[in-house]
Amino acid sequence: MSLWNRAQQLPPDALRQVQNVYGEQFPIEVRHYLAGWIEEKMQQWNEIDPENVAHSQFAHSLVSQLIQEMENKAVNYGSNEDLFLVRIRLEEAANLFKSRYLNNNPLGLVSIIRDCLKTELQLVQQHENGDPADPPKHSPEFQNMMENEQMLGAPHTTSMVIEPCAEIVNELDILHRRTRETADTLRQLEQEQESFALQYHDCTKINAHLSHIQSQEKTPQNREVEANLRRRKELGEQQLAQKVSGLLQRRMDLAEKHKGTIDRLNILQQRILDEELINWKREQQMSGNGKSFNTNKLDTIQEWCEALAEIIWLNRHQIKECERHQTKIPITPHGGVDMLPTLNSHITRLLSSLVTSTFIIEKQPPQVMKTNTRFASTVRLLVGGKLNVNMTPPQVRVSIISEAQANALLKNDQMSKGEMSGEILNNTGTMEYHQGSRQLSVSFRNMQLRKIKRAEKKGTESVMDEKFSLLFQSQFSVGGGELVFQVWTLSLPVVVIVHGNQEPHAWATVSWDNAFAEQGRIPFTVPDKVPWPQVADMLDAKFKSATGRGLTEDNLKFLAGKAFRLDRSPQVQEFTVMMLSWSQFCKEPLSDRNFTFWEWFFAVMKVTKEHLRQPWNDGSIMGFVGRRPAEDMLKNSKSGTFLLRFSDSELGGVTIAWMYEDTTKACDQRDVFMLQPFTSKSFAIRPLADVIADLKYLLFLYPNVAKEQAFGKYYTPIGEHPTNNGYVKPHLITHVPGWSGPGSMESYPNTPQPMYPMHDSTLGDPPSVSSNPSDCVSTLAGRVFAAWSKACQALTVWFDSKARGKGTDNKHLKGKPLKSMKCLSSAVGSRDKMHTCITCGLGIKGQDAHMHYLWVRDQGTRCTHALPVG
Repeated sequence: MSLWNRAQQLPPDALRQVQNVYGEQFPIEVRHYLAGWIEEKMQQWNEIDPENVAHSQFAHSLVSQLIQEMENKAVNYGSNEDLFLVRIRLEEAANLFKSRYLNNNPLGLVSIIRDCLKTELQLVQQHENGDPADPPKHSPEFQNMMENEQMLGAPHTTSMVIEPCAEIVNELDILHRRTRETADTLRQLEQEQESFALQYHDCTKINAHLSHIQSQEKTPQNREVEANLRRRKELGEQQLAQKVSGLLQRRMDLAEKHKGTIDRLNILQQRILDEELINWKREQQMSGNGKSFNTNKLDTIQEWCEALAEIIWLNRHQIKECERHQTKIPITPHGGVDMLPTLNSHITRLLSSLVTSTFIIEKQPPQVMKTNTRFASTVRLLVGGKLNVNMTPPQVRVSIISEAQANALLKNDQMSKGEMSGEILNNTGTMEYHQGSRQLSVSFRNMQLRKIKRAEKKGTESVMDEKFSLLFQSQFSVGGGELVFQVWTLSLPVVVIVHGNQEPHAWATVSWDNAFAEQGRIPFTVPDKVPWPQVADMLDAKFKSATGRGLTEDNLKFLAGKAFRLDRSPQVQEFTVMMLSWSQFCKEPLSDRNFTFWEWFFAVMKVTKEHLRQPWNDGSIMGFVGRRPAEDMLKNSKSGTFLLRFSDSELGGVTIAWMYEDTTKACDQRDVFMLQPFTSKSFAIRPLADVIADLKYLLFLYPNVAKEQAFGKYYTPIGEHPTNNGYVKPHLITHVPGWSGPGSMESYPNTPQPMYPMHDSTLGDPPSVSSNPSDCVSTLAGRVFAAWSKACQALTVWFDSKARGKGTDNKHLKGKPLKSMKCLSSAVGSRDKMHTCITCGLGIKGQDAHMHYLWVRDQGTRCTHALPVG
């Protein structure tokens, strides 16, 4: 069975992880429709080394074949109308590969495909490990599986797996040992060179003595001395020649050992900086969206970097010592090349890369930053303690730059003076060394953004779409001033706001950037469209971080339908391959609404975090369910069953939907009612649990959980609270005028019941019963005030409709419509005056007249009580 077929058989959670592997850089449609061809080329993907420039031509050929195969597939699908979107997607991907990778960076695409396949294989292995359905080891399927794993360089899960940390520690031990060995070799070389120098000095004296004897009279004694000196000279020269040969060989051997050490250092440093540290930074960025983040991992990375710094510094010192020895005795092999300058340059670059890469932001500044508001951040130099940078503590300066300036900085590796996009107070600090933690860092605790310069906006861009970044800069020296480093680092993208109402859209920009930023991108570009599973993962992480409990598959399916503006609930297999655009996410309003998908989600997340956290974590709030599905669920439940859902029409609104069965009618009448949505303002007056306790006709939480069992533990206890100011503290009760539950008196005295007739399914949606906090009453004065507030609301609605030219449909009224404040106030002010409905003769007191009128007007029907008011 092919790898892709095995991946498609994974359970939903594991399948979603596989889908998240693919994105704009390598679309999942290409993986799906070219699965056979891609897996046939497994061996070729593995043979190419993305780090080896010499493999560029091979990579170019393979990428060209891939593009040709994609174009052929697109042509074949052209005649099939059902695959029209697939053809478009394949053509877009082929054009993307041509423009971005084919001629510019074919090795980059090969690296992406290899990583995707390797991750996919690992996920499949994790699921299949220990599964009874795994193929037998001698079966063809198992052999095929092993071949794929060998081609991708991924070990089978049944073999021993070495932890990455253990591999790095093991490699550091090897490098330490090699460094000690080269240090011993250097000492031996130094001793041999000293011996050579002494013997050379002896030979020089012999030559001088011989020259002197030769200038003397040729006596037998002088001849004997001269012959003896000549023998000693020849022997010394032979020994010197041997020592020179030995010195040259030892120097070359030592240089080769240093070269091997530097090569291994280079590989390990890339592993630590380009994988481990980059992964830590990515996890730090994802923590901004609520993902879990292991902050202690940075201490481990610091230990590795400090070990690297020590090894690099020791080897650099050894190479410089070799250069010094070579200067003392400048002997070189015939036709040989001096490797020491190259080695010195290479290892200095390694040290420079290590130092500049380990200047990192340990604590990021807030990504949604409000002007004139205090914020904090912490910067840390991981190798500062090991290199004794703390002996002359460096200063760090912070400034804010725009997206364009960040792009220019990455290209030129420096910023021109004065090129800043704002003014930050308290933006300088001195790094301090903490002996206990061995950390060299500086914490900015009182920074404040005073001014911001914005770029010109294009099209539909807003200030909440504009991204900035904080630039941290410093300069210091190591080795007694031998090497001077200018280091800088950029924070994660920051959106600057000046008012709280800009916060939701700003968080949309930040969340999209955090979730979908690609490694090595141009600041701060992000894809315009991403697969829905990736968006769902981001929403789930943010909601879980804010509220304590994540989203279920049903919740995510509901959100997918809302985000894609689908009239029906989508099937899982539909939206998993759908692409959500930035505009759909937070630019375009939802259908028949004046707010976007993100604004709706953000408001729901905010009200849940601030007021509903505990019931949500208990699972007492269903939340993500539409009005129609809620009605369908409740219609089959017993009377008094209710559920809580997030309002589709009110930002951050929570409505209570309940089933009521009127057993007093000839034939029992069942209908679903919904309270007007509660908002944060409502919950600030009366918590949700207390509201539910007040409404006696709510008996069971859907499907069949007693109200007291679900919400009883959250009720606010009522106790005696004497006051010292002479006032009696009132107790607020949530009350729905005109509605009573079985066996209770929920309306005011002498109020007709029920005011609202049971809903007729032919009249459209059931009414949303008002639950405005003004309906929470305590004393007689409070009741009069509540009635007056309702009257004012009714008048406002009537005048609003008149002002918009909609008018009011009063044809069903047989009396005069509501026309003036005087008319209304007379009706409300005369509590005891009875008003009679002309249609049925129902008597209603003035205090409830406005409510009856408002409900009748909203219903727009002739079959209800029509009441002349005033």
